[in-house]
Amino acid sequence: MEIVSAGSSSSGNSYIIIAGPATIILDVGLPAKKIKGALEHLGCSPEDVGAVLITHEHTDHVKSVRAISRCCVNAGFFASRGTVSRAQNFCYVPEERIHLMSSGDSAVLECPGEDRVVIRSFSLSHDAAEPLGFSVEAGGEKLAVVTDSGIITGEIFEAVKDADQLVFEANHDEEMLMFGEYPYPVKVRIKSDLGHLSNVYAGDVLARILEYRKSGHGVRPPGQKPLRIMLAHLSFHNNIPLFAKQTVEDRLAEKGFVKGGDYLLDVAAKEGLTFMPGDSDD
Repeated sequence: MEIVSAGSSSSGNSYIIIAGPATIILDVGLPAKKIKGALEHLGCSPEDVGAVLITHEHTDHVKSVRAISRCCVNAGFFASRGTVSRAQNFCYVPEERIHLMSSGDSAVLECPGEDRVVIRSFSLSHDAAEPLGFSVEAGGEKLAVVTDSGIITGEIFEAVKDADQLVFEANHDEEMLMFGEYPYPVKVRIKSDLGHLSNVYAGDVLARILEYRKSGHGVRPPGQKPLRIMLAHLSFHNNIPLFAKQTVEDRLAEKGFVKGGDYLLDVAAKEGLTFMPGDSDD
């Protein structure tokens, strides 16, 4: 299984997931031209896309719903009822192609042969109508995406703790946010339980996930590969990729986790393709 960020920031987000025989897009907050370019780079055509997953109705996640619906003619759109009702451009998606999901639901994509691709949803804590996070399971692997959540609830942790690949929000550096140019109410909103995760918070939760992956003897089970992490949804004004990466790596090092052994980590670029660490872009 492979996930590629076509661009990730507070300005726009979209990811391409290759899950066995299935091609999936998660969020379409970038111009459709960029999303189609990412598909082309991966050797996929819009007609290959079988599912489009939408986390919530904010523009940086739904900007190109209409255009992607037109070109990805074989794709079903998976989102919550709240998201569909609040995102006006869903009115351009044929009703029979919209699949409503709630927290805890699962959907199986029809694929050639005996391959099964399972999509599962879970609630996020964000100031949106009914935001959902998603995991995808295929070929014995699990991938999960967690962005746009002010806290990591017990439900979120349970949904992603056993993932092999994890796209995880590290939205802001707290000092940059608090001393930056944003109005104070916006700063409060970002720091709230319905806002976004800071670099420090992200590092602490990732340490908990890595701890869960260890056996009772405090070591990784034999044959377990490192957790592959892509930090995502960085704020353009309140974060720097180097800050996010270094802060998270420092928090993990404090807990005794070793980069390259326990985990691999990179940061999704605001523009252009970013591959999950361990994947090749050849």
